[in-house]
Amino acid sequence: MMLKPHSLGALLVTLLALPALPSVPAHAAPAAHVAPAAPVAPVAIAEGHTADQISRFLATFYGQHGPSPHDREAGVSQILKDRQQVSTDSDVLLCSQNAPQNIGIGPVTVAQAAGVGWATVTTQWAGGVTDTFTAYVRLDSKPIRLDDVICAG
Repeated sequence: MMLKPHSLGALLVTLLALPALPSVPAHAAPAAHVAPAAPVAPVAIAEGHTADQISRFLATFYGQHGPSPHDREAGVSQILKDRQQVSTDSDVLLCSQNAPQNIGIGPVTVAQAAGVGWATVTTQWAGGVTDTFTAYVRLDSKPIRLDDVICAG
Protein backbone atom coordinates (compact mmCIF):
# COMPACT_ATOMS: atom_id res chain seq x y z
CA MET A 1 0.00 0.00 0.00
CA MET A 2 1.30 3.43 -0.93
CA LEU A 3 0.83 6.22 1.62
CA LYS A 4 -0.55 9.51 0.34
CA PRO A 5 -0.38 12.93 2.01
CA HIS A 6 -3.42 13.66 4.23
CA SER A 7 -4.66 16.52 2.05
CA LEU A 8 -4.65 14.36 -1.07
CA GLY A 9 -6.44 11.57 0.78
CA ALA A 10 -9.08 13.97 2.07
CA LEU A 11 -9.61 15.24 -1.47
CA LEU A 12 -10.05 11.71 -2.82
CA VAL A 13 -12.53 10.80 -0.07
CA THR A 14 -14.52 13.97 -0.79
CA LEU A 15 -14.62 13.26 -4.52
CA LEU A 16 -15.65 9.64 -4.00
CA ALA A 17 -18.47 10.74 -1.67
CA LEU A 18 -20.04 13.03 -4.29
CA PRO A 19 -23.09 11.58 -6.05
CA ALA A 20 -22.56 10.69 -9.66
CA LEU A 21 -23.80 13.30 -12.11
CA PRO A 22 -26.32 12.05 -14.64
CA SER A 23 -24.93 11.94 -18.12
CA VAL A 24 -26.69 13.85 -20.87
CA PRO A 25 -27.19 11.92 -24.09
CA ALA A 26 -25.83 13.52 -27.21
CA HIS A 27 -29.31 13.61 -28.77
CA ALA A 28 -30.92 15.43 -25.80
CA ALA A 29 -33.48 18.12 -26.61
CA PRO A 30 -32.31 21.74 -26.33
CA ALA A 31 -33.18 23.53 -23.13
CA ALA A 32 -36.49 25.35 -23.02
CA HIS A 33 -36.31 29.10 -23.56
CA VAL A 34 -35.76 30.85 -20.24
CA ALA A 35 -36.95 34.42 -19.89
CA PRO A 36 -34.16 36.85 -19.00
CA ALA A 37 -34.08 37.94 -15.39
CA ALA A 38 -35.69 41.27 -14.63
CA PRO A 39 -33.14 44.03 -14.09
CA VAL A 40 -32.36 44.73 -10.47
CA ALA A 41 -32.99 48.29 -9.40
CA PRO A 42 -29.90 49.98 -7.95
CA VAL A 43 -29.92 50.59 -4.23
CA ALA A 44 -30.83 54.19 -3.56
CA ILE A 45 -28.31 56.06 -1.44
CA ALA A 46 -29.50 59.13 0.36
CA GLU A 47 -27.73 62.09 -1.11
CA GLY A 48 -27.35 64.19 2.01
CA HIS A 49 -25.03 67.18 2.05
CA THR A 50 -23.02 68.06 -1.05
CA ALA A 51 -19.32 68.86 -1.17
CA ASP A 52 -20.17 72.54 -1.66
CA GLN A 53 -22.47 72.59 1.38
CA ILE A 54 -19.83 70.89 3.53
CA SER A 55 -17.16 73.31 2.32
CA ARG A 56 -19.32 76.33 3.17
CA PHE A 57 -20.23 74.85 6.56
CA LEU A 58 -16.58 74.19 7.49
CA ALA A 59 -15.48 77.66 6.32
CA THR A 60 -18.22 79.29 8.42
CA PHE A 61 -17.71 76.93 11.37
CA TYR A 62 -13.94 77.46 11.63
CA GLY A 63 -13.86 81.09 10.48
CA GLN A 64 -10.41 82.69 10.64
CA HIS A 65 -9.43 81.75 14.22
CA GLY A 66 -11.65 78.83 15.28
CA PRO A 67 -15.26 78.05 16.09
CA SER A 68 -17.35 80.34 18.27
CA PRO A 69 -18.82 79.11 21.57
CA HIS A 70 -22.20 78.80 19.82
CA ASP A 71 -20.68 76.71 16.99
CA ARG A 72 -18.92 74.52 19.56
CA GLU A 73 -22.27 73.78 21.17
CA ALA A 74 -24.64 73.61 18.19
CA GLY A 75 -22.33 72.56 15.34
CA VAL A 76 -20.57 69.44 16.66
CA SER A 77 -21.48 65.83 17.37
CA GLN A 78 -21.86 64.48 20.88
CA ILE A 79 -18.71 62.42 20.30
CA LEU A 80 -16.65 65.59 19.90
CA LYS A 81 -18.30 67.24 22.90
CA ASP A 82 -17.43 64.21 25.04
CA ARG A 83 -13.88 64.09 23.70
CA GLN A 84 -13.41 67.79 24.55
CA GLN A 85 -14.56 67.22 28.14
CA VAL A 86 -11.88 64.55 28.57
CA SER A 87 -9.15 66.55 26.81
CA THR A 88 -8.97 69.69 28.96
CA ASP A 89 -5.42 70.65 27.89
CA SER A 90 -6.10 70.70 24.12
CA ASP A 91 -8.78 71.95 21.75
CA VAL A 92 -10.00 68.83 19.93
CA LEU A 93 -11.69 70.91 17.22
CA LEU A 94 -8.43 72.66 16.31
CA CYS A 95 -5.92 69.96 17.33
CA SER A 96 -4.05 72.60 19.31
CA GLN A 97 -3.76 74.41 22.62
CA ASN A 98 -4.59 77.91 21.40
CA ALA A 99 -6.15 79.84 18.50
CA PRO A 100 -4.37 79.95 15.13
CA GLN A 101 -3.68 83.14 13.19
CA ASN A 102 -5.57 81.84 10.17
CA ILE A 103 -7.52 78.78 9.03
CA GLY A 104 -7.98 77.40 5.51
CA ILE A 105 -10.32 74.67 4.30
CA GLY A 106 -9.12 72.36 1.52
CA PRO A 107 -11.26 70.64 -1.11
CA VAL A 108 -14.07 68.46 0.23
CA THR A 109 -14.30 64.78 -0.64
CA VAL A 110 -17.70 63.09 -0.39
CA ALA A 111 -18.08 59.32 -0.10
CA GLN A 112 -21.78 58.64 -0.64
CA ALA A 113 -21.48 54.93 0.15
CA ALA A 114 -19.78 55.71 3.48
CA GLY A 115 -22.18 58.56 4.23
CA VAL A 116 -19.42 61.01 5.06
CA GLY A 117 -17.60 64.02 3.64
CA TRP A 118 -14.25 65.39 4.75
CA ALA A 119 -11.70 68.10 4.13
CA THR A 120 -8.19 68.92 5.25
CA VAL A 121 -8.12 71.96 7.50
CA THR A 122 -4.87 73.94 7.57
CA THR A 123 -4.04 76.14 10.53
CA GLN A 124 -1.40 78.87 10.33
CA TRP A 125 0.60 79.89 13.37
CA ALA A 126 3.17 82.54 14.32
CA GLY A 127 6.45 82.28 12.46
CA GLY A 128 4.86 80.80 9.36
CA VAL A 129 4.27 77.39 10.95
CA THR A 130 1.31 75.41 9.56
CA ASP A 131 -0.46 72.30 10.74
CA THR A 132 -3.26 70.18 9.28
CA PHE A 133 -6.06 67.96 10.46
CA THR A 134 -9.07 66.30 8.84
CA ALA A 135 -12.63 67.38 9.62
CA TYR A 136 -15.49 64.94 8.96
CA VAL A 137 -19.18 65.66 8.39
CA ARG A 138 -21.88 62.99 8.22
CA LEU A 139 -23.91 63.46 5.06
CA ASP A 140 -27.19 62.80 6.85
CA SER A 141 -26.66 65.13 9.82
CA LYS A 142 -29.58 67.47 10.36
CA PRO A 143 -28.64 70.20 10.81
CA ILE A 144 -25.21 69.86 9.27
CA ARG A 145 -22.53 69.50 11.96
CA LEU A 146 -18.93 68.46 12.50
CA ASP A 147 -18.89 64.75 13.31
CA ASP A 148 -15.21 64.02 13.93
CA VAL A 149 -11.73 65.51 13.76
CA ILE A 150 -8.56 63.50 13.20
CA CYS A 151 -5.35 65.32 14.08
CA ALA A 152 -2.39 64.80 11.77
CA GLY A 153 0.28 64.58 14.46
